[in-house]
Amino acid sequence: MRGQGGRAAEGVPAGREPDAGDAPDPRRWQALGVCLVAGFMTLLDVSIVNVALPSIRRGLDATDTQLQYVLVGYALALGLVLVPAGRLGDARGRRRAFVLAVTLFTAGSAACGLAPTAGLLVAARVAQGLGGGLLQPQVSGLIQQLFSGAERGRAFGLFGGTVGLSTAAGPLVGGLILTVVGGDDAWRWVFLVNVPIGAVAVVLALRLLPADATTRPGRFDPVGTVLLAGALAGLLLPVLERGAMPPLPAVASAVGGVGLLAVFVRWEQRLAGRGGAPVLDLSLLGRPRYRAGLVTGSLYFAGFTSIFFVLTLYLQTGLGYTPLQAGLAQTPFAIGGAVAAPLAGRAVTRVGRRLVVVGLVAVLVGLLAALAVVLALPATAEGATGWALALPLLVAGAGGGMVISPNVTLTLAEVPVGGAGSGGGVLQTVQRVGSAAGIAAVGAVFFVVLGEDRWRLAFTGGLAISTLLVALALAPALADLRRERRQARAAAAAHRG
Repeated sequence: MRGQGGRAAEGVPAGREPDAGDAPDPRRWQALGVCLVAGFMTLLDVSIVNVALPSIRRGLDATDTQLQYVLVGYALALGLVLVPAGRLGDARGRRRAFVLAVTLFTAGSAACGLAPTAGLLVAARVAQGLGGGLLQPQVSGLIQQLFSGAERGRAFGLFGGTVGLSTAAGPLVGGLILTVVGGDDAWRWVFLVNVPIGAVAVVLALRLLPADATTRPGRFDPVGTVLLAGALAGLLLPVLERGAMPPLPAVASAVGGVGLLAVFVRWEQRLAGRGGAPVLDLSLLGRPRYRAGLVTGSLYFAGFTSIFFVLTLYLQTGLGYTPLQAGLAQTPFAIGGAVAAPLAGRAVTRVGRRLVVVGLVAVLVGLLAALAVVLALPATAEGATGWALALPLLVAGAGGGMVISPNVTLTLAEVPVGGAGSGGGVLQTVQRVGSAAGIAAVGAVFFVVLGEDRWRLAFTGGLAISTLLVALALAPALADLRRERRQARAAAAAHRG
């Protein structure tokens, strides 16, 4: 197979399972670096904008509704396209889809940074979200395609560290940009900083990513894509609105989403029965390891991402921290995850699901310690909350590094390389849905308690719900661990026989 400019690319073509005779792509680690930089950039934009909202309000005279849609527009667009984007990469080529995704995201970032009105900013954020959603499944698909065995675990470990680091580092990076640039237009550089990075990523992707197969493109499922997008929009919009949508339209949207989801499942079953190429291989849901990974991932992300939502509000609005100070206070979580994730990636093929269980327990220990520390602080020392939370957040972050990447590795282990994009897209979709639902649930508790201006109590109440969601993620992880052990005992007995 020939790469860009006629250079040999010895990786496995998209859509084909590697075999023992395949030589690994000699540029696979460089290609992974390009994927991780682009993935970090798109995931960072989920949280980096939070600290810039006050600056956006002043700079564009934006309303509360418009500010809400600056967040919701990106999250909704990203979540809607993950599954069809994975199928698109599987069918038409992952390098092609990757380059298109980065180009769209970079153009959307430039449009955000130059937006003259809040309405145009929201539209540009939707374009950004579409680019981010198109990109993420290509990253997991390319890792499946380029790596195998223990190397795949290491690659997913680095990817998991990128996910955790981008989520936790968003407020810090945003705070740094706002502090360095200064002024009412400083928020524009939160978006414009992506433009040179995206341009370089496109050039490197064309040079380093394995060339797409030159065979006839695979089939696509436009009907299933539209049905799934409508179902996810109906289910996600009321959750992402976080109470801003009136009750009746919210219920109607959710019911419509459930109905479209049922139609989607039926359509996919009929299409597969006729020998078509559905956007989602429903047989994957029959695999116990894949199913356990989906539930574990959705519950963990529901708890993990909601932590930063309430922590940022508490530190900045409740305690008067600057955006930079609030970001620095969350840095220990990012450091813990960035250190632990690559190490967990190296160990996951040897340790298995037990590593995820240990990671979840560590997250719970860190969150419970954070609750205890905040409740024990005297009122006169409440301003030192950021310092007091450093060690608990470091422990929780290290635990998170043992959850995200090992769960991805184990969940996708039984997915054929030809379906790696769509399989990874489903996993990332349930994680996004979990994040949205977790923020909605935690936010509801936070704002109800805050009604009487009780900031510390509101934060601890929200943090308690985040902790409960992480605890719930233990159930499917433990069930899969028991299944692993039963299989190991059966294999040992068969070997002895």
